[in-house]
Amino acid sequence: MNAASVGSLMTGRIRIASVHRAVHRPDDVTICVCPCAFVYVCLDKAAIVEADLSETAEKQPASAAAASTVTEVEEVKMVVKLLPIWSTCILFWTVYSQMTTFSVEQATRMDRHLRPGAASGFAVPAGSLSVFLFLSILLFTSLNERLLVPLAARLTGRPQGLTSLQRVGAGLAFSVAAMVVSALVEKMRRDAATAPGGSVAISAFWLVPQFFLVGAGEAFAYVGQLEFFIREAPERMKSMSTGLFLVTLSMGFFLSSFLVFAVDGVTRGTWIRNNLDRGRLDLFYWMLAVLGVANFAVFLVFASRHQYKPSGMPAAVAPAGGGDSDGSAGAREKEMDDFVAVKEAVEGMDV
Repeated sequence: MNAASVGSLMTGRIRIASVHRAVHRPDDVTICVCPCAFVYVCLDKAAIVEADLSETAEKQPASAAAASTVTEVEEVKMVVKLLPIWSTCILFWTVYSQMTTFSVEQATRMDRHLRPGAASGFAVPAGSLSVFLFLSILLFTSLNERLLVPLAARLTGRPQGLTSLQRVGAGLAFSVAAMVVSALVEKMRRDAATAPGGSVAISAFWLVPQFFLVGAGEAFAYVGQLEFFIREAPERMKSMSTGLFLVTLSMGFFLSSFLVFAVDGVTRGTWIRNNLDRGRLDLFYWMLAVLGVANFAVFLVFASRHQYKPSGMPAAVAPAGGGDSDGSAGAREKEMDDFVAVKEAVEGMDV
């Protein structure tokens, strides 16, 4: 069957809005019905053509050959359906970027000695404090697989325990908590450094809680996002789904740079300064926490409306006719049989 003829009727138009995938094979036609195929029905126009099946393929109009197949249209729908969830994952990586930028800058202005208050001795390098971030990722990844997943599996009855979107939601919640803790620690550090009686540097290990919270969030969000994009993407676009996940990382870091630039312009340099003691980095952290709460609320709305792609969708397979594979008459018979198979599979739908 000519792929451009899937959406055409003998002398008119046929609108197939409930077909999830139409896979054309040499000897059969497979139609799978998707429960969410009525989403973005405006895209169905790409697979709708007007053609006269009584004519040969050579006499068909050029628009029929240029039309997209139902498979391609439905795959585009599946990708578009991922974008709302994708957009809510960006802010997590904006929070993550603070652990490698401002948190390191905070550590340079804190007491980094192993024994707090010591005037001499070994001082932990400020950049090395990010080791607590990676230790937290390893710890919570192990706890997630060894403890949380089996426990969630018993409570929910699902073998995987938590769904991919539940993992992402947990990661977003941890990121909000991390920004709240970061704001409180920065307020305490700044008050101690600008105290009237003399500046006092508090211990840099006060930064460990925020590193642990972000690390715990990444243990959930990273796995959840990667699993979600790979599972929900079209079968032929798995590599693209991995790229879509990685784009959230880069967009998160770009958003962090943009927010710093925007906040610096709006506040005229009063919040973010080279000398943190004269700035208000804590207010910047509070802003990220508020944005995180709003982003989490939007995520909950999108996640509650999302329909997971079924792991095994029913398919109606109809054998194609036509025994003469060499002649044009046999080709026309096969094309007609294929079209009838598609028409019968979508009988009762929006036709």
